[in-house]
Amino acid sequence: MVNIPRKLHVKKGDTVEIISGKDKSKRGKVLAALPKKGKVIVEGINLLTKHQKARGAGQQGGIIHQEGPIYSSKVMLVCNRCNKRTRVSRKILEDGTKVRVCKVCNEVISD
Repeated sequence: MVNIPRKLHVKKGDTVEIISGKDKSKRGKVLAALPKKGKVIVEGINLLTKHQKARGAGQQGGIIHQEGPIYSSKVMLVCNRCNKRTRVSRKILEDGTKVRVCKVCNEVISD
């Protein structure tokens, strides 16, 4: 099975809202986008418990909570103008640059 990279509708630094699952209606910032897997890592969402063993004399072992990846289809972008979750459309400006546009308020989403 070959992992085909998908184009994601969100990217690193975007604020997103979770639309399904145990963290539904929570908001967070995208820490990493994984287009080959079709997943994103969101700050404070899908926390996993990892038991880490002490490696060496100076390092301490213990239980660590870290964010795990979730499918990008479970998140929606939050517009920074209208503060609502929204779908994204793309638009080409006069100077030829592509921008993302909020479907709710028709404003350009800053990158």
